[in-house]
Amino acid sequence: MTLAVALLWAAVSTGAAAREFRTADTQNEDYPTVQALDFMGRLIAERTAGRHRIVVFHSRQLGEEKETLEQTRAGAIDLNRTNVALIGTKVPAVNVLAMPFLFRSREHLQHVLDGPIGSEILAGFEGHGFVGLAFYDSGARSVYNSVRPVRSLDDLKGLRLRVQQSEQMSDMIRALGAEPVEMPYGQVLTGLTNKLIDGAENNWPSFVTTGHYQHAGYYTLTRHTVSPDVLVMSSKAWASLSPEEQTIFREAAQRSSLYMRDRWRELEERSQRQAEQAGVTIVSDFDRRPFEAAMAGVYAKAERDPAMAALIERIRSME
Repeated sequence: MTLAVALLWAAVSTGAAAREFRTADTQNEDYPTVQALDFMGRLIAERTAGRHRIVVFHSRQLGEEKETLEQTRAGAIDLNRTNVALIGTKVPAVNVLAMPFLFRSREHLQHVLDGPIGSEILAGFEGHGFVGLAFYDSGARSVYNSVRPVRSLDDLKGLRLRVQQSEQMSDMIRALGAEPVEMPYGQVLTGLTNKLIDGAENNWPSFVTTGHYQHAGYYTLTRHTVSPDVLVMSSKAWASLSPEEQTIFREAAQRSSLYMRDRWRELEERSQRQAEQAGVTIVSDFDRRPFEAAMAGVYAKAERDPAMAALIERIRSME
């Protein structure tokens, strides 16, 4: 009896009751974000002596991102890896990270994310049903299609391109002269196969690991956004943790971000080689300046919000 009471008191005093945390990711099991979540889970299990575990549901097992975000905010899913462009429909401040042609390089982006601006953006998730834990690399997004190589804005005219379910992304593609089609990630391959869309825009790994490259043989290195992914936790799940456990989760998430970066670079290089070997036409010799100039209206709309305008200027001014 004394031993049972002592064990119960130890469990209560060290934080919330032991549990499994349901985690959503739409990518496949071998994708760097899923590997990073597994790594984070190992860290948490180790630091909580096995009391807490992360169970990762990859490959859209819990649904498409739009649905899993709603479930996360409601507390039915505990953790969720998603792209900032999509969650920006619920947390407007994060849209700055998906602004076209804002970041000069991957190093510029990481400098922003690893500094005060990144911390401020993560803190801004609170009050929207989420707690921002860490950013994951998502590479540069570029346009690909099955109709023709794109070297100018004229080449984009009339193309139906899938975009994330995001007003900002639709505005961007429309400003480039193409027709945006908002569609869940998991439906893009069917859309390409059935000619419901002519193409899409995404990074090298997503282009290749999904098989899109087999149905869209023209990839133009527009690199229009380098919007990262973000790992969020349900506010309800976060509140169930003690302050000490919250620190463990946050630190594990940050370590998983660094772990993911190395694996991302490896997959990015491997995916590009695979596309080249498959005969994909890669367009890199074109003038990007008209593409950037076409974004004036997108920026004018975003900068109506003084806070957004100030944040864009801060990012631009960073070395």
